[in-house]
Amino acid sequence: WILFSAFGFAVMGLCVREAGDLPFVQKTLFRNSIAFFVSFSILLAKGHRDKSVLHVDKAAWKWIVMRSAVGSFGIFGNFYALGYLNISDCAMLNKTSPFFAVIFSAIILGEKPNLFSVGALIAAFSGALFIIQPGMDFSHTFPAIVGFIGGVGAGCAAACIRKVKTFKVDGMIIIAFFSLFSTVIALPFSIYYFEPMTKTQILWLIGTGLSACCGQFGLTGAFYNAPAYKISVYDYSNIIFSAILGWLFLGQLPDSLSLIGYIIIIGAAIAVFLRDLKKLQ
Repeated sequence: WILFSAFGFAVMGLCVREAGDLPFVQKTLFRNSIAFFVSFSILLAKGHRDKSVLHVDKAAWKWIVMRSAVGSFGIFGNFYALGYLNISDCAMLNKTSPFFAVIFSAIILGEKPNLFSVGALIAAFSGALFIIQPGMDFSHTFPAIVGFIGGVGAGCAAACIRKVKTFKVDGMIIIAFFSLFSTVIALPFSIYYFEPMTKTQILWLIGTGLSACCGQFGLTGAFYNAPAYKISVYDYSNIIFSAILGWLFLGQLPDSLSLIGYIIIIGAAIAVFLRDLKKLQ
């Protein structure tokens, strides 16, 4: 399931890039609206079988809304960056999110990070700098920073999801509400900045939504069937899939500095994975 999810999100990145020079908000509208209709349909089917699935504690709504807001922020950052950077670079910047989840889990859940977690966070940030490559080339640096901030938003969203789970909320409610929330935000901007689309572009954007659904549902299936400490590191296969698709379809190859950043971030993730695995054995 986790490999299926990683491949789905890699295909999503390719579809976003292949959709061409369209406003990034217009692209997110397709991604989120399709995800909403799919997840809402599944939610209705589940609710028809068991109405208790649709129950949400009032106290949980604050965190569901917050998850949707920061998650939308993360998606907008990722989609903006995909218009300018290699899709593997964008995927790597987005995969800094688990490390930032440590910070937000401390704030939201009161979990105190240990020195090892802090060290991994610093390593991930250092690796991100190799990908961002801050300098005078504003055409690269700015999208990379936006993509990095998108990863921070995704990290905050992950912590919010963990908080929502404490209220026993069904995961499909979280996905459906988030998809609807981000669609509503994207709609006015998409109308104002609307760019006419060719049939090919529309097909690529439909592919964006469908592949994102595969990625999201694969992720849900993975964490439903196995604990996070056993499978989370395999989600980084998304970088490998993105690099292969970027090379095959777009002729993209990451430069040497980006590769160093990949090694640092994935190395930090593997270190955290092995440490968690050892602690729980």
